[in-house]
Amino acid sequence: MKYQVVLQFATAGMSQFGELVALEEGLIQNLPPPSEVDGHDFGSGEFNIFILTDQPRETFDAARKLIEKGFFQSQLRAAYRERGKGEYVILWPEHLEEFRVA
Repeated sequence: MKYQVVLQFATAGMSQFGELVALEEGLIQNLPPPSEVDGHDFGSGEFNIFILTDQPRETFDAARKLIEKGFFQSQLRAAYRERGKGEYVILWPEHLEEFRVA
């Protein structure tokens, strides 16, 4: 797959870890093919879920519908990049000017 979508959530610490992993599991079970959840990382005050896809905007739209059902919607930041490249294209929120994975 050509692109990596990153769903990023600000966290207050380990208290939210289980809930974010449950969200990741929901994405694994519900994202349409050819999307593939490629894992997560946790640290530096953020939780990132990585998704591989050939259709980053469509994949994000599907993921966002799942995220809107929970309480992490207000913490969501999302971007994508071509695999192996450095610069991200911001998906959400629209006014965000910089995106990086710590």
